[in-house]
Amino acid sequence: MVRWGRKFLWSAVLIMALTALAACGTNSTTTKDNVAKTENAEESTSASSTPSEGSGNASEEVATRTITGEFGDVEIPVNPKRVAGIYLEDYLKALGITPVVQWYHPSWGKQDYLNLDVPEFDITGSLEALLEKDPDLIIADGGADAARYEQYSKIAPTYRLPEAALQDSRQVLTAIADALGIPEKAEAVLAEYDQKVADGKAKLQQALGQEKVAVIRLNVADKTFALFGVKNRFIGVIYSQFGLTPVPMAAEMTEYQSIISEELIPQLEADHIIVFPDNGGWDTEGNQEAIQILDGPLWKSLPAVKNGNVYRMERSHWQTGAITANSMKLDDLLEAMVK
Repeated sequence: MVRWGRKFLWSAVLIMALTALAACGTNSTTTKDNVAKTENAEESTSASSTPSEGSGNASEEVATRTITGEFGDVEIPVNPKRVAGIYLEDYLKALGITPVVQWYHPSWGKQDYLNLDVPEFDITGSLEALLEKDPDLIIADGGADAARYEQYSKIAPTYRLPEAALQDSRQVLTAIADALGIPEKAEAVLAEYDQKVADGKAKLQQALGQEKVAVIRLNVADKTFALFGVKNRFIGVIYSQFGLTPVPMAAEMTEYQSIISEELIPQLEADHIIVFPDNGGWDTEGNQEAIQILDGPLWKSLPAVKNGNVYRMERSHWQTGAITANSMKLDDLLEAMVK
């Protein structure tokens, strides 16, 4: 009886010990799982809060704000990193921003004067080239209508500049800088530009006084000319900002430009004539026949020609009204007209 009782007692003790060990093992496993889960969570939190290269933390990268464009409100990144500025690369470069693509048109080429080393985006072709560059913000000017705007918006948040701002390069620069979150950069660029214009204007007025200036484009295909009026947003700057005096026909024009024949050139009564081709350079093979007009008898009879006051300019920056291009126009005028 005693032996059975001892055996029962030891069995009971053994059962209790095994139960305790099992419980201990379960607790150990649970503890390890909990520790692993905690460590994983900490690693995940740490990874999500680690700043990415060249930018702020993740919460900053996804932060957005709302601005109002021509086609309504659009939510854009607070700190965009990959910007496409369709027709607006000039302004981006002036602000120190390198765009992810540069617009290109098979017939017009691109703005070569910017010397951008970025992929070309053929605006007449597929949007794949733009999509592949993965922009986080697209900024477009008046070349983007409502349909094009919708297409761009499917690629990235798209800010179409308000139509009211497009006639003034200063407003365009300011609007773009505001969208990029760098308004102070626009202020600095404009301050430098304004000083340059003030100095250049004084030199031009001293050199030319009230002598009349005409700006015309040689349309190579049909051998006609386009006379640019004072309201043209590409050319008008030489009158409104640089202080040059337009020929009467340009001063009275309500349209941006007017097509005129070679025979009308003498009626401009221009003391100075600025001319550039509508496409390509002066040495482009396809332009040679049209350029012969400028060596014909009618041209040679013009007072401006006789006085050496016809200036052949490069079209690339003369056919845009952006801030860098305007600065280059002023450089051209000072070099050509100020002796």
